[in-house]
Amino acid sequence: MKAYVNSLLVAGTTSDAGKSVLVAAICRWLARGGSAVAPFKAQNMSNNSVVTASGGEIGRAQAVQAAAAGVEPDVRFNPVLLKPGSDRSSQVVVLGRAEGQENALSYRRRKDVLLETVTDTLAELRAEHDYVICEGAGSPSEINLRAHDIANMGLARAAGLPVLVVGDIDRGGVFAQLFGTLALLDPADQALVSGFVVNKFRGEPELLEPGLDQLRALTGRKVHGVLPWSEELWLDAEDSLSYVADGVVGRPAPPLGTQWLRVAVPRLPRISNATDVEALAAEPGVSVRFVTEPSRLADADLVLLPGSKSTVADLAWLRDTGLAEGIRSHAASGLPVAGVCGGFQMLGKRIVDHVESGGEVDGLGLLDVDVEFASEKALGNPAGTAMGHRVSGYEIHHGRVRRSGDLPALISGASGGEGAVHGSVVGTHWHGLFENDGFRREFLGWVADRAGRTGFRCSPETSFAELRRAQLDLLGDMVERHLDTDALMRLLEGGAPEGMPTLSAGQH
Repeated sequence: MKAYVNSLLVAGTTSDAGKSVLVAAICRWLARGGSAVAPFKAQNMSNNSVVTASGGEIGRAQAVQAAAAGVEPDVRFNPVLLKPGSDRSSQVVVLGRAEGQENALSYRRRKDVLLETVTDTLAELRAEHDYVICEGAGSPSEINLRAHDIANMGLARAAGLPVLVVGDIDRGGVFAQLFGTLALLDPADQALVSGFVVNKFRGEPELLEPGLDQLRALTGRKVHGVLPWSEELWLDAEDSLSYVADGVVGRPAPPLGTQWLRVAVPRLPRISNATDVEALAAEPGVSVRFVTEPSRLADADLVLLPGSKSTVADLAWLRDTGLAEGIRSHAASGLPVAGVCGGFQMLGKRIVDHVESGGEVDGLGLLDVDVEFASEKALGNPAGTAMGHRVSGYEIHHGRVRRSGDLPALISGASGGEGAVHGSVVGTHWHGLFENDGFRREFLGWVADRAGRTGFRCSPETSFAELRRAQLDLLGDMVERHLDTDALMRLLEGGAPEGMPTLSAGQH
């Protein structure tokens, strides 16, 4: 084990340019080569999170990157997590623990202290691993935020990290994005930008070569690889914004039987852990669609209410859009309705929330439970039995069931029972429940029976864990085949090359 190790930072021209995927891919490639590697994202803004074995909360993307690296998730992989509860404020999670709400201006005053936390944490990881692959946040050229940045060039400068900038060519304008990102940085920041990666390319690579050559001539920096578009890379989206409203999740495979099973998921404004639905979408013959208006519920067999970072506000949105009445009508027809975490809370009779949303409201009234929010967040990785199958999951919620009618629990053996079942309506606080293969098959069979889909047949072979492993291996393969791995190693071992040209925003 080295006493000191090298790292690099993957920055992006935009959000969702491919930073998370590229970090996971490099981690997978290095781990398969026998290196001890860890991911790191100084500051993540996402409502998709998981709970580590130590009971702390980190961004889900860093948990996936940890899986790519072959290590257990660690709160140090994501020392600062911002969980937006509105357009103006976020819950701040530091080293796995919530430390209150901040708006953009008040959070800025904490940045100096948090930068020290971030750099100290990164130094620990560098001492314990051969390599640490860091992910930036948003774009490094957000010049209005640079003075207080702790996630992009602020981190790179503080820790001496070489920087790769990745751009998404599928969005169009990738050469302008890459050039402009570099040109907007100050000279000291530009000195650390060591090359580019083009992501999501469809077509013949030869068609790009003139542009790649010209970009190198203009910037003095190489494009270290062009990653191809892949239909298989859809699991574990970094941000809920990746899920398009009224869009199908994943790449649904044809049904094994004669009928599809259709799942409608309300696309809540503050949806959290949207990835819960991906395990359902991985099953042949299951079409999962995010919806934003009630007509989309008309042909659904299952309505699944997902988690929320602002349960009371998102419940009001359901009522304003007419989806609430549509969900009640769906349940009244005997068709299945399920709720996860915040969605489970919405299905109850009463919600008392003086922690996140600051309100007391009636729920949808489909389950005889009352929920009250506590200041301390419930975090855990519980296990139990549901529908005859051993299951595990994770909990991240302030809401507690304070009163429950005479309803059977969905999950037994979990502190006396968890969740509730009433006819065709079920709810649970547990995330990740559908990733349990046996339970998922039983649940989908229950949905098909309730919905009258006698022609639907659930696959006996789908393994969600294997699907995720296959995707991570595909990422490792893409690095080997499409990136200049020798150049990557030079950056990891030697840092940013000296003498990189400096551009100005007006240069041409």
